[in-house]
Amino acid sequence: MDIKALREANPEHWMKACAIRTLTLDAVAAANSGHSGMPMGMADVATVLFEKHLKFDASAPDWPDRDRFILSAGHGSMLLYSLLYLTGYKDMTLEEVKNFRQLGSKTAGHPEYGHAKGIETTTGPLGQGIANSVGFALAEEVQRARFGKKIVDHHTYVIAGDGCLMEGVSQEAIGLAGKHELGRLIVFWDNNNITIDGTVELSDKTDQVQRFKASGWHVQEIDGHDPDAIDTAIAKAKKTRRPSMIACKTHIALGSSAQDTSKGHGALTDAQLIEDTKAAYGWNYGPFEVPEDVKSAWEKIGKRGTQERKDWETRLLSLSTGRQKEFGRIIEGDVPKKLSATIKALKKQISETAPKVATRKASEMALEVINPIMPETFGGSADLTGSNNTKTGDLGVFSPDNRKGRYIYYGVREHGMAAAMNGMVLHGGTKAYGGTFMCFTDYARGAMRLSALMGVPATYVMTHDSIGLGEDGPTHQPVEHLALLRATPNMNVFRPADAVETAEAWEMALSSKSTPSVLSLTRQGIPTVRTDHTLRNEVSKGAYVLAEADSKRRAILLATGSEVSVAMEAKQLLEQQGIGTRVVSMPCWELFEAQEEKYRRKVLPAGPVRVAVEAGVRHGWDRWLLGERGKEAKAGFVGMDSFGASAPAGELFTHFGITAENTVSAVKALL
Repeated sequence: MDIKALREANPEHWMKACAIRTLTLDAVAAANSGHSGMPMGMADVATVLFEKHLKFDASAPDWPDRDRFILSAGHGSMLLYSLLYLTGYKDMTLEEVKNFRQLGSKTAGHPEYGHAKGIETTTGPLGQGIANSVGFALAEEVQRARFGKKIVDHHTYVIAGDGCLMEGVSQEAIGLAGKHELGRLIVFWDNNNITIDGTVELSDKTDQVQRFKASGWHVQEIDGHDPDAIDTAIAKAKKTRRPSMIACKTHIALGSSAQDTSKGHGALTDAQLIEDTKAAYGWNYGPFEVPEDVKSAWEKIGKRGTQERKDWETRLLSLSTGRQKEFGRIIEGDVPKKLSATIKALKKQISETAPKVATRKASEMALEVINPIMPETFGGSADLTGSNNTKTGDLGVFSPDNRKGRYIYYGVREHGMAAAMNGMVLHGGTKAYGGTFMCFTDYARGAMRLSALMGVPATYVMTHDSIGLGEDGPTHQPVEHLALLRATPNMNVFRPADAVETAEAWEMALSSKSTPSVLSLTRQGIPTVRTDHTLRNEVSKGAYVLAEADSKRRAILLATGSEVSVAMEAKQLLEQQGIGTRVVSMPCWELFEAQEEKYRRKVLPAGPVRVAVEAGVRHGWDRWLLGERGKEAKAGFVGMDSFGASAPAGELFTHFGITAENTVSAVKALL
């Protein structure tokens, strides 16, 4: 690569791009870790994008109609941090850049949502950023259809690398975007032909250009170091109605002795290499030093969108007061005031009629009253709409012909669905929920973990939650999944006992602003256990006394979901034998754990024996059986310790001993 020719062809552009490159070299060297090569290779693309196309205002980073920039290749985080510092984002100071990868800094090893403004999503697990971007683009389309182009009219730009495109979730995302003609989505592929192990040919021979074309994308191929070609390609991409991929042929670690090698992917910390590279760039400045003219040019870029943002604010004020308030409400993530009354009315109806329904059906019943009053909800399912009960009649189906539709058929793409949900919620203005079978949280796990890590309140509707699904057998019967999900920090796992608890769980999930929710729902019909209507949302406490002992309390049964009715039946049998038994429903451990100790002691006092009943593994239950004033000699568990089997549900509960009779035996053995 002729560095001298690049310098001379576009000297002003070159110096701006080299500010990114040299800040990256200095920050990685100071941290003695990181990834230098990608920012060095993609600095030209990023410079042209920010200078000539990206709609943003560094002084108003939360402007709802800004373009979104997502660094899917999150290992190259210094590219993003450099851009934020150079353009004048208030919380991305030079000191933060100098503290790259240090404890407490905003400049984490990989971009982390919430650490600094301008970081639109957490990336680093490859493929997640490009998959999130589909959700960002979906949210933009839906909100533009609702509020009009004067209020919502922006693009989502992504930089993705070879690793992102190798991850399977990328194809799920690419296929979705192509099918739905998300023309506001523009992806730059950093085509540098290098991975950690070596050249891409070691592990892959995919023709990425043809792959994107086959998925319905508009594709261009350019020299990723030619600013004119980059500018022209972005302008063309903005005009097409299809999502765009711009294949940018680049040189990783440009201008260094590690250029075009796997070494260039990692941390370039050798002092001589850095000195030689800066000399090749014509950069005669000290560590972390950006000349005043270059910094001011970048700051001017950061202010380029100020007038456009002010014009947008004027247009927003031209809306009726009601429309302004509604736009503000959904962007802030607030639920409508009528949600509480709507849920209370549904609960009353359920308690009075006491239906025996699967909680997946109860979830649909809740959505039938929620969706009409919350136009920001956006539902979907990974090819299991009829099984997950996620679609209500009022939603309409999202498609290229119906941008007002609020339901999407994701196809068999659990991971892509979860990642897109994250993107929709991160975009703002959308309450995304999506369904699949509980067992297939395995396929969605990467994105679900990031929901929790980022504090993104997506709602996962996971049905067929135990051996109760019956004949589909152990491949589909989750036994360890509740434990896996409960082990994840900042994730609320709801397993409601009936239709009343399901409605309450939905209210909690939709009201959350910083915690994702999993609704673990049954395939099989289960009785209503909450037959006395209460205005209070009992699920909000995580656990509560469902039924008190009729005589002196000697046992406490703890249960969730479909096994609460098993516990209630066992209570009846125990009471007949003079054993006073309390039943505690525990629909959400995480919320119960957050309660004051005084409340937890009231629900789980010392003294009585405790038996937990749940059609899953015991892992995690000892927190409530042995802790919270419990004792090992007074604790038992009725549940699963193996995978399931293929048979009708009723037979399986008997076969695996999850019955009222076995629960009674477990209690009596402890007394």
